[in-house]
Amino acid sequence: MELTSTPLLVTLISVTVLAMLAALLLWNRTPGPGWLRWPARVVMLALCQTTAIAVTGAWINGSFGLYTSWDDLLGTGGTRDPSAMSGPAPGRATFDPGPDGTRSTWFRGSRSKLAGQVIVWTPPEYAAPGAKRTRFPVVVLLHGYPGSPRTWLDLGNMPGAAEELIRQGAARPFILVIPEVYPGGVNTDCSNVPGRKVADWLAQDVPDVVARHFRTLHGPGGWGLLGVSTGGLCAAKLPLQYPKAFRAGAALDPDPLAGDPEVLPDPVLRERNSPLWLVRQVKRADVGLFLATSKQDRSSPPGQLEAFRVAAAGSGVRVRTLVRPAGGHNFQSWSGMYGDALGWLSTELSPPTADH
Repeated sequence: MELTSTPLLVTLISVTVLAMLAALLLWNRTPGPGWLRWPARVVMLALCQTTAIAVTGAWINGSFGLYTSWDDLLGTGGTRDPSAMSGPAPGRATFDPGPDGTRSTWFRGSRSKLAGQVIVWTPPEYAAPGAKRTRFPVVVLLHGYPGSPRTWLDLGNMPGAAEELIRQGAARPFILVIPEVYPGGVNTDCSNVPGRKVADWLAQDVPDVVARHFRTLHGPGGWGLLGVSTGGLCAAKLPLQYPKAFRAGAALDPDPLAGDPEVLPDPVLRERNSPLWLVRQVKRADVGLFLATSKQDRSSPPGQLEAFRVAAAGSGVRVRTLVRPAGGHNFQSWSGMYGDALGWLSTELSPPTADH
């Protein structure tokens, strides 16, 4: 069972209840002399406490996304060097069926030489009668740190939330693409750094492999991003760095838009990869950015959104901001922003179009 899955939480609750019932039933029925009964009772109490702590830990982890997999929790999956990973040759990929109608692949990018997972979901309209020649816009979902592509499925209620908005007519039918944001386990805020070209992975390798296997719209007008936390920072900066790849980016509670010194210690590298610096460099860019946060989110204060709006003046970048009165730095808050973000992306990106 996945670390953040509902079955795991239900199993832990059931085991806790059974441990408590067993303690109540066996407390005065433990056979043997007194010196043997008391250690048995201590074991029963310890079992009750251990299972209760496990339930609490699983609930907190599921609510805040602290660890998204057993490898993440145990520290066994974050030290892999992507340049040394075995797998398919660069650029080659095979998409296998997954949960909730998704398809998944693990591939190595031909430009970045990085390897990671990519999950793809196509809307019901993709397989509708008469749609075989129709190409669809793409929204790339970027998870936070720590996290993985499965974070969007386990905690973010995707693709279910998007499908419901599409069904209601609140969003266009999008292909959702969920890539690994830091392949190899090293966070670079989606930046190209020495020996690790994560920006090229996200802006070139991932779009290339998806476009080869799915009917996506051509050109930047058909591609946008939606990110949360660290992924929100990436969604704000990648369209500025790669306007030929992405038309728009929606950032929910983005990390510091001036860059994070703990992630990129080099001040020059950090500045050149920060949305605040990048937006001052572009002129007449056909790029739209949606920035959202809440008044209560100290990790993504509303002030930085206004500072970005001021920095973007005269750049041609279309900036829209949203500040909600309440909400934390978690998916409970972010899911409440889906409608605004995907609705806005629907106005920025081209609609599904049939080839002629």
